[in-house]
Amino acid sequence: MDFQAFKQAVIEEAKALGIAAYELYYQAEESTSISAFKHETNKFTSSAEGGVCFRCLHNGHMGYASTQELSAEQAAALVRRAVDNADVLESDEPEFLGEGGKTYQELDVVPYALPDTQQLTDCVLKAQDAVYAADNQVTDGGTSQAFSETYRIAIVNSNGLDLSYENSLAGVMLSAVVTDGTEKADSYKFKVGSFDKLDLGELANKAVTSAKSKLGAEVAPTGAYPVVFSPDAMADLLATYVSVFSSESAQKGLSRLGDKEGQVIASPAVTLVDDPFHKDSPMPIAFDAEGSPTSRKNIIENGVLKTLLYNLKTASVAGKETTGNAFKGSYASKVSIAPFTFYLAAGEISEEELLRQAGNGVYINSLGGLHAGANVISGDFSLQSAGFMIENGVKTTAVKSFTVAGNFYDLLGQIRTVASNLELSDAAGMMNFGSPSVLVDGLSIAGK
Repeated sequence: MDFQAFKQAVIEEAKALGIAAYELYYQAEESTSISAFKHETNKFTSSAEGGVCFRCLHNGHMGYASTQELSAEQAAALVRRAVDNADVLESDEPEFLGEGGKTYQELDVVPYALPDTQQLTDCVLKAQDAVYAADNQVTDGGTSQAFSETYRIAIVNSNGLDLSYENSLAGVMLSAVVTDGTEKADSYKFKVGSFDKLDLGELANKAVTSAKSKLGAEVAPTGAYPVVFSPDAMADLLATYVSVFSSESAQKGLSRLGDKEGQVIASPAVTLVDDPFHKDSPMPIAFDAEGSPTSRKNIIENGVLKTLLYNLKTASVAGKETTGNAFKGSYASKVSIAPFTFYLAAGEISEEELLRQAGNGVYINSLGGLHAGANVISGDFSLQSAGFMIENGVKTTAVKSFTVAGNFYDLLGQIRTVASNLELSDAAGMMNFGSPSVLVDGLSIAGK
């Protein structure tokens, strides 16, 4: 049974039971990937996952039920389970359904043909060859992967909402392991897009160059320094602390930003953006998990917190409009909040000029322990790091095995300058993070 027929069966069952307020949410993903090691394919994966979630208002409570099986029998059972679940609930928290009749931005997406199995195989083997050919210091240990993916969402409800979304993408990931005879180092690169336009040689060279830069690294000296975070490192910090910008977290007392809208919370150099339509997003989308229209918005603008991220429920609590940031991690998940393409806006100077402004300090391009070493409630962090020393405005000695410590809320105010080299992190889903290089004053480094 396809989704359209299943949807109609669910609606008919809901009407038969006299249910006036309901929603059916569908999410499915199909993916194929092939991996290679030492010039040979070593893993093939093909999967199809997904299902539907039905929620309805019955006797003043919102009941939920979900299934992976799309059949006439399950359509009837799904509705009845949701009704039964509603009847045993004791929570009186309000629930909200999206309204139909909204206007949605048209997506500027140029589709491309997904690769078949043979094309995936050819690509992953060429990626392996490109890594080995990039440098004579490349040694065994690196892997490559090519993949294709199709993602579908549909939402229909009793308020006239009837939306659907489908998008597909392909990509390649390759890793490089290098050695100087005494130690090894590795790095990886990831790229999404049509295989016709992927430059595997360039991607391999970037991975190898990054891996080679780690060879011979020393331990950074302990002290308080100006720190330059690379685009990847700063994007990782944003991803770690993204929940502090959620109105749900703020209303639960899990963020210090709950009463800060309209106030200065960062340096004037900071503008933080959420953009569902960013040109480099692999999966732009015009509606959120509740069917509300999405939009580009400045979360922080020149240091001022303009808005938190809202869904229908948290917006109602705050007396505001939703920002279109409702999110479901899977078809069976409850509605939460998340950004789409969340990034620190680019500045006007190059990274080289940023380094000159730093003078003497530390350049961090790798952060580890982001879950164990970062407290998303207090904002405190102490993270394993690697990168380079900055001496007289230039990156010099590679350094590793040191920690950088500070507080994320304070860090926003300590950002002195933002470079122009905005990059999105490696991701293939709807939620992406990005940043340029940033110069932060006064962070603590613990090394030798």
